[in-house]
Amino acid sequence: MVLTPGFQFLALGVQAAFELANVLRDEAYYTLSITSVEGGPVMSSSGFSVPTTKLDEVGQVDTLLLLAGLLPPPQQDEATLATLRAMARASRRVAGLCTGSFLLGQMGFLDGRRATTHWSYAQEMRRSFPKVRVEDDRIFINEGPVWTSAGLTAGLDLAVALIEKDLGRDVAGAIARRLVMHHRRAGGQSQHSELLQLAPSSDRIQKTLIHAKTHLANPLTVEELAEVAALSPRQFSRAFHAETGQTPAKAVEQIRLEAARLMIEETRHPMDQIARESGFVDLRRMRDAFMRQYGQPPQTIRRLARTA
Repeated sequence: MVLTPGFQFLALGVQAAFELANVLRDEAYYTLSITSVEGGPVMSSSGFSVPTTKLDEVGQVDTLLLLAGLLPPPQQDEATLATLRAMARASRRVAGLCTGSFLLGQMGFLDGRRATTHWSYAQEMRRSFPKVRVEDDRIFINEGPVWTSAGLTAGLDLAVALIEKDLGRDVAGAIARRLVMHHRRAGGQSQHSELLQLAPSSDRIQKTLIHAKTHLANPLTVEELAEVAALSPRQFSRAFHAETGQTPAKAVEQIRLEAARLMIEETRHPMDQIARESGFVDLRRMRDAFMRQYGQPPQTIRRLARTA
């Protein structure tokens, strides 16, 4: 684990996943080292100083984890990048957690690869590294020996995924349960709930969202929602988009998706029943919507939830 000045202290929490792997296996499968390029104490963004070992003094590294700060790190000097490159090339795999992915970009390790970072810095990452295919709505991405993750908590999902590669699904699922992770998120899952972004300002548009959530089996057409809002369909569509930034149809699909996902993860209902109850009508339409939003079919999401 490599710290850079101003790193986020919370990011150190990924250690817990590897420590638990050792506990569950009753052996020291993972040996953890907290390092920095220069060695010595490194100050976090919250003002806490953490002692580190000089990176080139730790010997052979299997997995190199790069941690940075609240903001994307500044351009590192060539000596620092040379040290990081040398250690990364000698490692089996390397991962940039959150803004740590910018370090991988500076090292040239992301050129021609897909990568992610916190969604709020995705555009900056595209500008800084035009050879990188930035996907700003992924929890984490694995491209060969290179891994990148989104926000801080996504680093924990990445860590559990690394452990699953090493020790199998049962161990990874046990770690997720011990860490009280609601479910192990797959890399293709969206970084955030789309419904949280709607936040309409008027009561009448809020009323239509409540109606949609409580009448999922209805068609929930623009005409139906417009009637709830006491507006014409055209007026309603304009007002809805102005307040939420989405079309009514897109918002309804998000509501159906999140309701269906909850049933998939928390119940044993058959998939076709969930498709009907969430308003998708049939399993094919629900599957298509899940692939668009989460990059995985409903059956895979249920399996991951049950093993977490």
